[in-house]
Amino acid sequence: MKLTTMFFLFLFASTTAQISTQQLTGQTTNVENALESDAQSAFNKMRVAALKDGIDLKIVSGYRSFNRQRQIWNRKYKKYAAQGLNPDAIFDKIVEYSTVPGTSRHHWGTDMDIIDQGATYSGDVLVPNKFHGNGPFCKMKDWMEQHAATYGFELVYTLNENRTGFKYEPWHYSYAPLSRKLLKEYLSETNFLTFLRSQDILGMEKISDERLLRYYNEHIKGVNPSLQ
Repeated sequence: MKLTTMFFLFLFASTTAQISTQQLTGQTTNVENALESDAQSAFNKMRVAALKDGIDLKIVSGYRSFNRQRQIWNRKYKKYAAQGLNPDAIFDKIVEYSTVPGTSRHHWGTDMDIIDQGATYSGDVLVPNKFHGNGPFCKMKDWMEQHAATYGFELVYTLNENRTGFKYEPWHYSYAPLSRKLLKEYLSETNFLTFLRSQDILGMEKISDERLLRYYNEHIKGVNPSLQ
């Protein structure tokens, strides 16, 4: 297999260093599931500020490896396949909230799902109604809307009917100074289909090129304009 089918070439504005597909898709060793140092530092500062206002920010999902994302994908694929859905329909169902392995922003170490661990809550936490109305994370949501950008963070999947792709996620924030650069270079990659079909992801060989390219255009690009 040619080298160009196995590597995404990403050029940072400030450096000529190339980042391999293993790094950009969560395939490198990251035992501690650590965020990028600048993103972690910015989050720590934001958390200190939020604590002063009675909000205890907690990252419930930060860095996520390719293998972990593939486990999530494969489990869901098997579930929907058992229900008799065809491959493209399974794909549609999974990508309402879950990303295709290798395309998750969580692979970059810049993105995180957060809650207020000081709030009183039970059950699943990453559901929109817990961030609205009388939900336990409303205070955090309001605080983030006012202050997140000060620390470099932007909501990724906004509540905007004109935005394509993943459904609204009031918990998912991205460290924009880094993720903007990564997204820009990711979108310049020309071997998207080749990469996905070479990674042992369930059903990927059965899902149409048309559906995968629509995902590329609607989901990967379908983020808050402040992150583009």
